Amino acid sequence: MIKFIIVAVMVVGFLVLGYPLLAAQNSLGMKDVDARNRESLKIVQFMFRLILKVAGVQVTVKGEENIPKDQAVLYVGNHRSYFDILVGYTTVPGLMGFVAKKEMLGYPLLRSWMKNVNCLFLDRENLKEGLKTILEGIEHVKSGISVWIFPEGTRNRNEDIRELLPFKEGSLKIAEKSGCPVVPVAMVGTAEVFEKHMPFIRSSKVTVYYGKPFYIKELAPEDRKHSGAYTREVIRNMLLELQQEEK
Repeated sequence: MIKFIIVAVMVVGFLVLGYPLLAAQNSLGMKDVDARNRESLKIVQFMFRLILKVAGVQVTVKGEENIPKDQAVLYVGNHRSYFDILVGYTTVPGLMGFVAKKEMLGYPLLRSWMKNVNCLFLDRENLKEGLKTILEGIEHVKSGISVWIFPEGTRNRNEDIRELLPFKEGSLKIAEKSGCPVVPVAMVGTAEVFEKHMPFIRSSKVTVYYGKPFYIKELAPEDRKHSGAYTREVIRNMLLELQQEEK
């Protein structure tokens, strides 16, 4: 419980006491959006690394060489924990933003920081608004900002990490329409930090595995038609590989 209290105080303290820093970032954004994005990302990454250290999370990165360094990509990953986001932001190169649920817009200070680190907000109940988010994601990619999405749509609570929820087929439209590569991501160990024993935070070894990138247009016709299901199977195999390595 002590770790949970410390992390909670850190998060609230950052949001409240860090308001002058946020204001300075927003002011910078009025002059130079790219500079604001990069500075905000460094600040958030520092805070996330600090939280991971306090929580006792040891992160191992596998397949970092698979991430293209010269272009934006669409990261597609399994989702089991809030800590997936911390691990993602602290291990990818370059600018990147997560696709989050629109409900996050209800938290003013948090919302501002999320926007500054290129997050997009998806309304899963409104097709028109969902399309708008996809278009924003395409613009992100074209401007050199990678996007990370969880096609399961919510945190997966299945005991077996390979039992992924169905991937929403429209989730890969950003890659399909922009032509950017898809980087599949498999993550294990994050649910063991918090979700499996809430409200306690416990130390955990986390592995994030970045798979080989692929282009949707280069897939076989059937796989291209069902790119979500194809990517889901790729990530399932990556998770199986991680499980076998742990034995």
